Amino acid sequence: MQDPNEDTEWNDILRKKGILPPKETPKDEEEEEELALQQQSVVKTYESMTLEELDENEDEFGEDDEAAMEMYRQKRLAEWKATQMKNIFGEVSEISGQDYVKEVNKAGEGIWVVLHLYKQGIPLCTLINQHLGALAAKFPQTKFLKSISTTCIPNYPDRNLPTIFVYFEGEMKAQFIGPLVFGGMNLKVEELEWRLSESGAVKTDLEENPKKQIEDKLMSSIRSSLPTRKDSDSEDD
Repeated sequence: MQDPNEDTEWNDILRKKGILPPKETPKDEEEEEELALQQQSVVKTYESMTLEELDENEDEFGEDDEAAMEMYRQKRLAEWKATQMKNIFGEVSEISGQDYVKEVNKAGEGIWVVLHLYKQGIPLCTLINQHLGALAAKFPQTKFLKSISTTCIPNYPDRNLPTIFVYFEGEMKAQFIGPLVFGGMNLKVEELEWRLSESGAVKTDLEENPKKQIEDKLMSSIRSSLPTRKDSDSEDD
């Protein structure tokens, strides 16, 4: 007698025509398929979870799931680190006018941009470029750029140099224009850091404006050099 479960071409034809019933699946194979479907379901659950969700739902999964959870946790962590690495700059990059839209206006979501317009031969511009180099290394999440003023903005007047523009997600948030704004060649890197922190471009660890400390010391020095009322009275005598 012909075995209906036998794997033959004739039986396959008969099954297709409905003469023979579908081939019976051995119980072991059924269990394996069901287990595979369950594992796929679990995998899909893991794949849709963030790092926080994996941690929050850790207690809901069994011991057999721990290896898979750890695998996907490491995967999510690697993805997060890769995203962070994309936002690390760490130096001052030179751009031209052609790069302006791409590097400044389309810098990306959550990106602060500090752009310095300068010219060679202006000492304060050179000093600010040095300070920005130090700040770029200290605040690698902020994008620091520099550009020769007239290549970036045609006919930009030298009297406005140095100029610093601060952008966030393509929108200008602050501008510092001309030598008087920066206080001349006495400008310290900490003072520039403070100014940029006030605009939101960097998150400084300075507790107060360094310029204020200098001004306080200057005023204190002036006061100590002024004659007291007692000295004035003795001079009048």
